[in-house]
Amino acid sequence: NGKWGAGLGGRIMLKRESDLAVAGSVKARGGIYEILKHSEDLALEHGMITLDDNYEKFSLPQFREFFGKHSIHVGSTGNLGLSIGIISAALGYDVTVHMSMDAKQWKKDLLRQKGVRVMEYASDYSEAVKKGRKLAEEDPMSYFVDDENSVNLFLGYSVAAKRLKAQLAQAGVAVDQEHPLFVNIPCGVGGAPGGITLGLKYVFGDAVHCFFAEPVQSPCMLLGMATGKGDQVCVQDFGLSGKTLADGLAVGRPSELVARNMRPLLDGIYTVQDEGLPGWMQRLNETEGVIIEPSACACLGGPKILAGEQGRAWLKQQGLYEKTAQATHIVWATGGGLMPEEIRTEYLNLSK
Repeated sequence: NGKWGAGLGGRIMLKRESDLAVAGSVKARGGIYEILKHSEDLALEHGMITLDDNYEKFSLPQFREFFGKHSIHVGSTGNLGLSIGIISAALGYDVTVHMSMDAKQWKKDLLRQKGVRVMEYASDYSEAVKKGRKLAEEDPMSYFVDDENSVNLFLGYSVAAKRLKAQLAQAGVAVDQEHPLFVNIPCGVGGAPGGITLGLKYVFGDAVHCFFAEPVQSPCMLLGMATGKGDQVCVQDFGLSGKTLADGLAVGRPSELVARNMRPLLDGIYTVQDEGLPGWMQRLNETEGVIIEPSACACLGGPKILAGEQGRAWLKQQGLYEKTAQATHIVWATGGGLMPEEIRTEYLNLSK
């Protein structure tokens, strides 16, 4: 219907990564993969497992004791911190999450309940990452999860495309040149949407078209890619505040790894205003009975933008306009599964 921007026809589907186990967000993919990969590398290096063993062995007391001698650091505005913190603590690591001023209090509280050390900074995401990286480098028993440059995180996220292919096939949804797939993903530093886009292009080829959604005050990937300067520019260089209700997207400088890899793959980036996020959250709750966090709502306006004047012009330029009636639009709900009830209510009240 018009409310969701389906003026072009086709169908709109919601990818509920907000329901992923353990972390309640898309960060469960990249974050948990990276920690398991690091744990495997450590255990193999010390002869504690072979390549034929199962990760279930990591729950044995001797492994918890072994991992407890090692530490993990990560910088985060929220969901990656939850993912890395929860899985690392569960395996026995001494884990520290370095959180920027944009991180929500409930996420800090939840991490501390899980036995994670949370260090807070009165600065932005980039500074939290810098401090976490420095502390990890000073300790030979420490490992830093680098959201800006990690190939393991990037590849962990990309697996989502294989999962999506199976889900669409099960639902009887065709994806090919005559049945294009349009995917909208919220973007912060870029790791998750970049990894997902890489996977989608690998799986679906030219039949898939990917778009990132960013807050209008914090469009770091848009600026990095539009200028061609990647991580050499930040939003403050353009007079933007970097502040947003979408805490997971409050990033001032993009990942160079992602910006570089997205140049031949990404179809577009659009920005959204904070004022609209609670409204999208409310409408999704009313129509589908689903609640996701404001950051995840950033992509919900994607189909409407594509149905607008600029979107239609782009579709015609790409030879896609005549195919939109049989197209599928996916909006990627990136997080919100662990939100406490009172926080959900607080966000929903903002839309009234």
